Amino acid sequence: MSEVPLEIAIGKMLRQRGLRLAVAESCTGGLIGHRITNIPGSSTYYMGSVTAYAYEAKVRLLGVKWKTLEEFGAVSEQVVSQMAQGVRRALAADIGLSVSGIAGPGGGTEDKPIGLTWVGLSAVNHEETREFIWDGDRLFNKEKSAEATLQLLVEYLEA
Repeated sequence: MSEVPLEIAIGKMLRQRGLRLAVAESCTGGLIGHRITNIPGSSTYYMGSVTAYAYEAKVRLLGVKWKTLEEFGAVSEQVVSQMAQGVRRALAADIGLSVSGIAGPGGGTEDKPIGLTWVGLSAVNHEETREFIWDGDRLFNKEKSAEATLQLLVEYLEA
């Protein structure tokens, strides 16, 4: 027996609770939105997403502070927290999800290796972030980041 894909479980839980979701994506490049919108009827709970790759997009579209980006970098707990809050506000959603990471093969440093990913969730009375380090190629890292972001949402909705 196969497991239910996360996006199907999420759809059922959001619909049952009457909650609306918005997603801010960076390293996943729209993969999370793609997975969510593969589910028929997702327009009843999915407000949309912002794929904010550049610093300027994170600032203008999501309200991330320049100071936060300069101090901590785009791949940080602080930035994904502001991204999740910002997309929730921007799209008038009950829950905002966010993800930012270094998919590779370049871009890594000693402090921030390739595969480093932060995911975030913002809801009315709940804020949460998680850190991961994947060890695959670019596509693997993107897929794992999308899965981890959706898993964070499932765990929040099941709590």
